Amino acid sequence: MAKIENGRQSVDTRSIRTISSSHIDDESSLGSDSEINGFTSDRQTDKYGFIGGAQQHTEESAQDLPPQVLRQREVKWLDMLGHWDKWMIKRFNKVRLRCQKGIPPALRGRAWLYLSGGKVKKEQNQGKFQELDSQPGDTKWVDVIEKDLHRQFPFHEMFVSRGGHGQQDLFRVLKAYTLYRPEEGYCQAQAPIAAVLLMHMPAEDAFWGLVQICEKYLPGYYSPGLEAIQLDGEILFALLRRVSPLAFRHLEKHKIDPILYMTEWFMCAFSRTLPWASVLRVWDMFLCDGVKIIFRVGLVLLKCMLGTREKLKACQGQYETMELLRAIEPRYMQEGFLVREILEVPVTPQDVEREHHTQLKRWKKNRGELNFKSPPRMHGARIVMLAEPPRRQDLQQNPTIVLEVPQPTPQLKKGKEEKKSKKKKSMKKSQPIEEIPNPYSLPTDLPPPPSEPPAPPPVITETPQTVPQTVLQTETDPLHQHLAPPTDLPPAKESPLQRSTQSLSSTEQDTYL
Repeated sequence: MAKIENGRQSVDTRSIRTISSSHIDDESSLGSDSEINGFTSDRQTDKYGFIGGAQQHTEESAQDLPPQVLRQREVKWLDMLGHWDKWMIKRFNKVRLRCQKGIPPALRGRAWLYLSGGKVKKEQNQGKFQELDSQPGDTKWVDVIEKDLHRQFPFHEMFVSRGGHGQQDLFRVLKAYTLYRPEEGYCQAQAPIAAVLLMHMPAEDAFWGLVQICEKYLPGYYSPGLEAIQLDGEILFALLRRVSPLAFRHLEKHKIDPILYMTEWFMCAFSRTLPWASVLRVWDMFLCDGVKIIFRVGLVLLKCMLGTREKLKACQGQYETMELLRAIEPRYMQEGFLVREILEVPVTPQDVEREHHTQLKRWKKNRGELNFKSPPRMHGARIVMLAEPPRRQDLQQNPTIVLEVPQPTPQLKKGKEEKKSKKKKSMKKSQPIEEIPNPYSLPTDLPPPPSEPPAPPPVITETPQTVPQTVLQTETDPLHQHLAPPTDLPPAKESPLQRSTQSLSSTEQDTYL
């Protein structure tokens, strides 16, 4: 249920498991780092940092991928992030597909920042966050923010301690936003959004990610009066008529207003509703494709909980229906099931916009003009980028993961040295070099001219794999470079082994990843 607090409607959090205030106070003296962040020896953190609660990782709620699959996906995402503008403009469908499969955990924070446009926003406003962070902030918002800090993911190791580094960064981000958009101020539902971002990126990046979500993805959601979320509730209800007529008629019969059950879903982007593995997959798709993903998740949950006559037998009234929607069955929120159902819901950005215009006309007819005119909603990362085209330097990465690749610098230096000493080499008398037979010779290869009477072919005992290494040594050995004139040997041709190696390392082949 929604309630009025500080002049605006806030989300009722009674259905979310929280730590009692006395429990938090007892642990606040332990500190904020991993060793003293409120943990005891019998507490175990999952791979997402949760020490308990309904969102803790379980084998049933998530699908773990083999490490080799994750490594290959990381290579592909690093390639995309290195050429982001080209991928977004020319191959956005491939970016969408990889977001649907799930962003690799090691690159999720960086990918979210690029998808949301926060990376470009940050580069174009250098020093802005530091300027806002240094200001004291409006007292009325600072007091409210401080009261809400301990309520955000109290079972997560980053936010479990009062005054810990997680709560400090969360305060900095939320306070900076009230200074960045003083006409909006602070809304309680912004805190979970900022907390999720802080779990994956530094405070400055999280701030610009929050700015993009509030302004581009969910504009008007956190403004006074919450008119935008009420309007989207009517859009969700209208879309439900097509997706699940049975659920639609049940909610209409009992006069259950959409804002009673979808406020926390939409305003928090399901970050406080779903298991954490499902939250991350939903956010991967949400930041890629926009708010239509949020609508699809809501439609899937309503259809699963109210879409059959057997389900409706257990909820004969408004109270029973609301209790059913507050306690969604875990099997419907499981990562694999939920993602599959989300992708099958036939709701497009055009459908959302069509219903938006319809419901906006109805709103103006029944309630008058909107008090807060929010900017237009951007449906996905590609439209966000096209609306504010980035410069090349705005997309440069600050890598935290370094891949071991062949060093090109020594080769360039050798090339320069060869050019400088080209005249000296021509003056020297060339010496015969022992030819190494190519074990993977092509039909078009010609044998080298014999300088001596032909000898019986040598018996090769090494395996084919060792021969290319010997060839490589003769090519890179400075002694052979000085002794061999560049015109004595025919140009090296690409062997089938080399071609097969290139095909394995190609990022165009997505295979099963």
